[in-house]
Amino acid sequence: MTDHETGAGATTTGGAAPVLSMEGITKAFGDNVANDHIDLDLRRGEVHGLLGENGAGKSTLMKILYGLYRADSGRILLDGEPANIHNPNDAVSAGIGMVHQHFMLVPTLTVAENVVLGAEPSRGVLLDHDQAQRAVTELSDRYGLKVDPKARVGDLSVGLQQRVEVLKALYRDARILVLDEPTAVLTPQETEDLFEVLRGFVDQGLSIILITHKLGELLGVSDRITVIRDGKVVDTVQAADTDERQLATLMVGREVVLQVERSPAEPGDIRLDARGLEVLGVTGAPAVRGIDLQVRSGEILAVAGVDGNGQVELAEALAGIRPVAAGTVHVDGRDVTGLSAGARSDHGVAYIPEDRGGKGLVSEFTLAENFVLKRYDQAPYATRGWLRGSEISRYALERIKAFDVRPANEQATAASLSGGNQQKAIVARELDGDPAVLIANQPTRGVDVGAIEFIHRQLLAQRDRGAAILMISLELDEIHQLADRIVVMFGGRIMGEVAAEGATDEQLGLWMAGRDGENEQ
Repeated sequence: MTDHETGAGATTTGGAAPVLSMEGITKAFGDNVANDHIDLDLRRGEVHGLLGENGAGKSTLMKILYGLYRADSGRILLDGEPANIHNPNDAVSAGIGMVHQHFMLVPTLTVAENVVLGAEPSRGVLLDHDQAQRAVTELSDRYGLKVDPKARVGDLSVGLQQRVEVLKALYRDARILVLDEPTAVLTPQETEDLFEVLRGFVDQGLSIILITHKLGELLGVSDRITVIRDGKVVDTVQAADTDERQLATLMVGREVVLQVERSPAEPGDIRLDARGLEVLGVTGAPAVRGIDLQVRSGEILAVAGVDGNGQVELAEALAGIRPVAAGTVHVDGRDVTGLSAGARSDHGVAYIPEDRGGKGLVSEFTLAENFVLKRYDQAPYATRGWLRGSEISRYALERIKAFDVRPANEQATAASLSGGNQQKAIVARELDGDPAVLIANQPTRGVDVGAIEFIHRQLLAQRDRGAAILMISLELDEIHQLADRIVVMFGGRIMGEVAAEGATDEQLGLWMAGRDGENEQ
């Protein structure tokens, strides 16, 4: 690995030993080599970005660093000395903290209780609450992580909960922080607050490894960026000397179009019309609360919002997978409220779920079988109750070729495909027959930039031929690229609506946080 000059946040000179070195790290799971002789170094007081496609090996590498996995070969050095990290306790003792994408907090406990959990200051056999609160206050003041130590974690916003996770690591004297997709659940304002905190960290000498798939964010906060592809390091570059296009090319191995061309929308008649929609969540509590939505032919209506605000329940209710507690759903003027998912499909409703493995595909089925899940009992795929394998294979190969699904083998199981190819297979199935209404929930979740480009083109092609598309996305970049109109959900309700060309991240972020910007000037 080339020794680059450190970035603006770094203080270590090129000749000093890195605070962390991972040398020749190799890890295989059966025949799958997740990490193939990876070298990575981290300098004192720098933010080092770690970038790669879904499944490239980033998470495996960080789990080895944190002691969740053992490497098959290679070594880890801290300040130039070999480190034996067999479990997370070893990592914490060595000054390594990891903030996972999915928080590990106890919602019924206070901030202070969560921070000191497992390393509690005691007064006899009891927790010393005063000392715990003082420790949290001191850390908060030192690192600019303002949070009330007495607040119950379950009452905090997602952004504040993330601060609690960071405080947990700092309380245990972490000098190296690993942040795994830290902005995935944040509003734009919370993201900017987090990056301001990270800048303060490096000023005080902490070192940070930042894993994210958001290229713009990575460039905005990192000093250096290491790109991993197929388990190998492709390059380590200075953030100041690269751009999104170069990073995308390094990730995928070919040039990628990051912004697909789109013509102006020409909306027509209302095709999807939901009125007074109320939907219950898995606990029986209301998840969607009296929503009105209309989507016209030839437009993409995007639903933005932080995850967990009723978007999944809305999508499933519109697709017929989840029952409607109140309200109506019409497709092309026909009341489909009481119809099943299969019946709605017959009326032109297609659905791309957010969970491709759990809801979109049957992992042990072949691609051919997955392509005909909705029509296996219809001609020409079946005759008098008998499946016609040749017709199913022919159809599957047509869809595979049209949507560039790899491998081009209709007998391959869905489980054997990469995440991006699984997603393309679902899109290929759902767009067959030119649906009247397409409900796309996280259509590019967890796929690489090359697959994102392809799926975006397909969605725009459906819009241009007259489909009504409701797209739910957690990615504001994706929403800005594809949407004609945008609504924001918070707490199961629609906080606001805006035309895409007039939408700003500031306004969307306020709505995503449940706030009305017009009343907060």
